[in-house]
Amino acid sequence: MRRVLWLGVGLAVGALVFRAISKKAAAFTPQGLAANARDTAGGLLGSVRSFVDDVRDGMAEREEQIHAAFADGVVLEEFGEPEQEEGNYRR
Repeated sequence: MRRVLWLGVGLAVGALVFRAISKKAAAFTPQGLAANARDTAGGLLGSVRSFVDDVRDGMAEREEQIHAAFADGVVLEEFGEPEQEEGNYRR
């Protein structure tokens, strides 16, 4: 009876190891490599889209700041905080 138990355990472990090795080997087939490349390209495309959306949001926010400063008569520094000057606008 003990030998049957160990035979069953050995078969179960062998089956699990075989499945794990088969999955790893499938990743190196042409179909597996293509799927991996497709997933990587999809992730890269998503990252680029996210970056472009963030840049657009930043541009819209800065444009609102510029419009508000222009309406209030504030002179904007090139790369800094706005300075308040009355009636004098730089272009």
